[in-house]
Amino acid sequence: METNEAPQPQKRSRSAIIIGLLAILVIIQSVKIFFDYSDKKELTEQKVEVEEDLAGTMQRLKEIQAELEVKIKEIDNLGGDVRDLKKAKAEVDAQLKRNVARSSKAIKELKDRVEGYEELLQLKDEEIQKLKASNQSLYTENRELKTEKNAMNDSINRLATAKDQLAEKVAVASQLKAENVEVKSLNSRGKEREPPFRARQLEKLKVDFNLAENKVAPIEGKKIMIRVIDENGHVIFDVAKGSGTFIYKNKEEFYTASQEILFDNTRQKLSFVYDKGSEYAAGTYTVELYAQDYEIGRVQFIVK
Repeated sequence: METNEAPQPQKRSRSAIIIGLLAILVIIQSVKIFFDYSDKKELTEQKVEVEEDLAGTMQRLKEIQAELEVKIKEIDNLGGDVRDLKKAKAEVDAQLKRNVARSSKAIKELKDRVEGYEELLQLKDEEIQKLKASNQSLYTENRELKTEKNAMNDSINRLATAKDQLAEKVAVASQLKAENVEVKSLNSRGKEREPPFRARQLEKLKVDFNLAENKVAPIEGKKIMIRVIDENGHVIFDVAKGSGTFIYKNKEEFYTASQEILFDNTRQKLSFVYDKGSEYAAGTYTVELYAQDYEIGRVQFIVK
């Protein structure tokens, strides 16, 4: 009886081929897994690197944002132009508000912007130094001008004070003075009596005086007034007989009689005749003489 053993070598050859193919597939798969792992690791490392690069760039942007704020305030206080700085800050603010992921290309563009902002800040540092120097120069000039102005104002004030003082001295010097002031009584027949007077003898009061020479006083119209004051301090006053009021030392005062004259600096003589219309009470009376708003003389008389 015969057995069929011829195919055995063929089977072994086929198995070897299959095993070889499987081995190749295992090797290929292993290589693929290895490269996939390597690629994944590389991508992970690249991603980490990109994120770190982005984080560093964003941190620098925040620093630039703060520096821009400082520069804007400083240059604005110095009187410089801050429009380009404000524009740059607006761009930085917008970049910092973006939360989306960025590609390597986008990060590269962002880093280029950061470099541009850094150059702008450097230029502004130079501009600040120039502005400070210019402002210091202006401050020095202004201080010198203020010093000159203050000196000029002081000089003007001194001149004004001297002028006022001179004007005051001239005004005082130009005031009139009454000389040889006399008081007499005058009756209806024109007879005069010297004081002291008896009440029944004093029908009319006559006041004579002359104006002293004064070379400073201008030739001009003057209002001369007399005030007849009793010993109680009351002014004899009657509007119907020409009495009125005037301002003396910022206060309204009564006068007994007045007359308008032209002062001509000739030591002119003046007379006032006042008819009271009733008897004078016994006592001491004072006659005060005024020109405009200042006193020029006085005299007293007694009525018994």
